[in-house]
Amino acid sequence: MYSRKKGHHGSKKPPVKVVPRWVKMKKEDIEALIVKLVSEKNNSAKIGSILRDQYGIPDVKTVMGKSITEIMRKNKLYPKMPEDVMSLLMKAVKLREHLGRNKGDNLSKKGLENLESKIRRLGKYYSRAGLLEKGWKYDAEKAKLIVQQK
Repeated sequence: MYSRKKGHHGSKKPPVKVVPRWVKMKKEDIEALIVKLVSEKNNSAKIGSILRDQYGIPDVKTVMGKSITEIMRKNKLYPKMPEDVMSLLMKAVKLREHLGRNKGDNLSKKGLENLESKIRRLGKYYSRAGLLEKGWKYDAEKAKLIVQQK
């Protein structure tokens, strides 16, 4: 059995922001690839994984000078609702369905409370930042409709 030092989990990005020599793709090609992957309904996290695993691009921001999200916004491909809020809404809808079938699952009830609290906090932040309309409020029924539309 091996032991790991406390607080050291997984791998870390290198502190030096240098484009690796093995990255042969041009910036325009990478941007076109990102646009193509967005049109295939991939989110920015999945696009980052695809670029890393299939195309050998370790970090888009290091190579391009801007993040995948910034590239999506530049090409007007970023969804109206921020991706992290959308994924939390989907999680909340699934959890509500689960609780509808399993009334006694108190641990999941607590998890739903925490999840909805996180959604409300993020909603406040994004409405202040202007990424969601002013006064945006979380509502379980609205969340269900939003997730169904996606």
